[in-house]
Amino acid sequence: MRFDVLELALIAGGLTYLWRYLPLRANLSSMAPGGVLARVLAATGPAAIATLFVAEILPLVHASPTLQRRALLGVLGVLLAYAWRRSVVFATLAGAVVCGGAAALGMA
Repeated sequence: MRFDVLELALIAGGLTYLWRYLPLRANLSSMAPGGVLARVLAATGPAAIATLFVAEILPLVHASPTLQRRALLGVLGVLLAYAWRRSVVFATLAGAVVCGGAAALGMA
């Protein structure tokens, strides 16, 4: 492994660890509910989900139509499951099942 790749992985891992650890150790009892820090911490989860979604979907723009249809079915599965149950966990699992089922059945 090249040193620059290892260095980048260690920096990204360390910063991710600190980003998740420091709010747990900080005294947030005096934080205003509508303050800037509260809004930043509340936006972290959706921002991470959006980033992972874009990172996963972007390579599929130039992929084969089969992979694009499979991804589209997975995204539709997520959206429909979330609309039905309003659960992020259920929607994520449903999208994975739909996408995997389409691949296993050769539908897409």
